[in-house]
Amino acid sequence: MSDNTDVLLVVDVQNDFLPGGALAVPDGDAVIGPVNRLAKLFPHLVLTQDWHPPGHASFASRHPGRKAFDTVAMPYGEQVLWPDHCVQGTQGAALAPGLEAERAELVIRKGHHPEVDSYSAFLEADRHTRTGFAGYLRERGLTHLFLAGLATDYCIRWTALDARAAGFEVTVIEDAVRGIDRDGTLRAWAEMERAGVRRATSDAFA
Repeated sequence: MSDNTDVLLVVDVQNDFLPGGALAVPDGDAVIGPVNRLAKLFPHLVLTQDWHPPGHASFASRHPGRKAFDTVAMPYGEQVLWPDHCVQGTQGAALAPGLEAERAELVIRKGHHPEVDSYSAFLEADRHTRTGFAGYLRERGLTHLFLAGLATDYCIRWTALDARAAGFEVTVIEDAVRGIDRDGTLRAWAEMERAGVRRATSDAFA
């Protein structure tokens, strides 16, 4: 069972990442059940929410002649181009209707800067712009993050690695995450493990 320094961080469980959404993660809705069970067990619950303005720089629609999943050079490095998704105020950006998130103490909205993408709950893709989340955790004495949500090979991976770099303990709950791409997900798991990220399953928190 969790202690009072543990926080469940639920990443981007939003309509556009679920089956039928603009950027659907295969089997993405399968995380909702485990997340809802876990949310009742942890003393602290925090959510992230992808929250793009219309015409965000990461959208393929912003780049004539390019299509979704192409890569382009941005001032901060290589950027994967995405279908328009999680646009502020749209149904696609809303939290999944089955998600029991009432206990959330904080919702971190990311990707709201028009020219910079954002995967991590800690740092935007320029690797300089901070969200303030590390300071929030330290101010509250929270030291161990348990990650669930979408997607393993992007926002889970980036958040886990940044959390470790910031000095936090991190555990990813395997049955409460899903990835976009099989090979990318395998690489993400290997990278997270090298950084000292632990793995667990939701049944460990009965």
